[in-house]
Amino acid sequence: MVQSLLKVTSGSYLKGQFFLVWKCLSSSHVPAGGWSLTVSGYLWISPRSLAVRLLGAAGEPSTVAPGREAATLPQPHLEQPPRLESCSGFIDEGFSRALDPEYGVCENLRKLEITGVSCRDVYAKRINPRVKSGRFMRILPDYEHMGYRDVYTCLLHRYRHILGLWQPDIGPYGGLLNVVVDGLFIIGWMYLPPHDPHVDDPMRFKPLFRVHLMERKSATVECMYGHKGPHNGHIQIVKKDEFSTKCNQTDHHRMSGGRQEEFRTWLREEWGRTLEDIFHEHMQELILMKFIYTSQYDNCLTYRRIYLPPSRPDDLIKPGLFKGTYGSHGLEIVMLSFHGRCARGTKITGDPNIPAGQQTVEIDLRHRIQLPDVENLRNFNELSRLVLEVREQVRQEQQQQQQDGEGPAPPQEPLSARGPPGAPAEEGGDPRGGAAAAEQPAQSGQPFVLPVGVSSRNEDYPRTCRMCFYGTGLIAGHGFTSPERTPGVFVLFDEDRFGFVWLELKSFSLYSRVQATFRNADAPSPQAFEEMLKNIQSLTS
Repeated sequence: MVQSLLKVTSGSYLKGQFFLVWKCLSSSHVPAGGWSLTVSGYLWISPRSLAVRLLGAAGEPSTVAPGREAATLPQPHLEQPPRLESCSGFIDEGFSRALDPEYGVCENLRKLEITGVSCRDVYAKRINPRVKSGRFMRILPDYEHMGYRDVYTCLLHRYRHILGLWQPDIGPYGGLLNVVVDGLFIIGWMYLPPHDPHVDDPMRFKPLFRVHLMERKSATVECMYGHKGPHNGHIQIVKKDEFSTKCNQTDHHRMSGGRQEEFRTWLREEWGRTLEDIFHEHMQELILMKFIYTSQYDNCLTYRRIYLPPSRPDDLIKPGLFKGTYGSHGLEIVMLSFHGRCARGTKITGDPNIPAGQQTVEIDLRHRIQLPDVENLRNFNELSRLVLEVREQVRQEQQQQQQDGEGPAPPQEPLSARGPPGAPAEEGGDPRGGAAAAEQPAQSGQPFVLPVGVSSRNEDYPRTCRMCFYGTGLIAGHGFTSPERTPGVFVLFDEDRFGFVWLELKSFSLYSRVQATFRNADAPSPQAFEEMLKNIQSLTS
């Protein structure tokens, strides 16, 4: 008998093509006419992900001539799960090599090492202070007899559509969920801003659900909400770019002390303090309102896919996710994206005034503001005068554009850039917007201080900035009533921090970049990203 006749051979992969690779290990065992093999599966190698896939061959014979390395075959349909019926040991080795580049699964199934956060840090039971620390539950299943083929077909392939970034539908509050392959688990991580007002601190995260193989051929979904450990859950893919989770044992979410204990525990996790520490009455009302509202969604949630903004070389700074201060509402997550001559900040998490999905700030990169010296900058009226002059200029340009009806009017030199009447001219407007402004000498930094009377949740803001632009901020009443865009100043501090001065509110928001890395979160095209922004905004309009 000829043993181990078939073997995967390494080599270069051509984009868009798939190869059936067979190699005879010993030509002495091959008849003159070659082997006539009837196989139940073909071994396919995808150049995109190097994922090993097997597709049914309907029992058709395939002749492999001696010494022939590869035969080009039609591209298979990738949406169908692989059929595995033979050569289990050989095939399992192929799967083990493919799972690492595509899903990040380690070489040893029993060694749950991953990039970033370890499963061991996640699934250790969160101990209730009233429970003795020795009362742990068994949290990791035994993978001794499980093969890579089972992991791929029953877990990774089946739930591949839920990987990536998602926004939960929690009314105005929204959220940020990242579903990743973590070892041999698929985990849904909810990312939370740091405690107010520490905007530069790293993001917090907690698991909402996990999917793993408890038995061969069957994946188990478990809800991770609450303080009693994992319990039975369910995942349903509603439609493209949308799925829902449901908890089947909501009693695991309840605490022995009732709603009061649940509220105090939530408050410590959400805000890092007790209700007695919060003296502002309006802030107490907002916190209690959020707890009551979000508690209604602890058993069932719907998620919609979101993408990270695409980056271009001419962007003012790298786009992405930022943590920002929003007064009594605490810290919220904002997505900064660039759209030609303007930049937009879209809320990923929100509040009852400006819900998630809305554009909280919009920056006009054609109208740069030259700040006065520090002494004059402390005068709120002086800053207000500069901004209102630019707003009037923008209004006149829009009117001119409507009268001409021939596209955008060419940007004029900003009044603010010329400084006070009689002062020498500074840099003028540049049709290239922020990228051109970033190349100008002001990048080295200019003094910055908040005007007297402007409040800030975080007094530890940078005292120098690169440049400033005219912008508008969205304000509204409770319940998103009477929304209105009001003038303000966008202040760029560095690559990872910016601020916004809300003139009408006499308030300052400081934003700091989210440094976490998210897999499977890039938009397939700029058009897909724009469509995503429209969709999440329409849900709360």
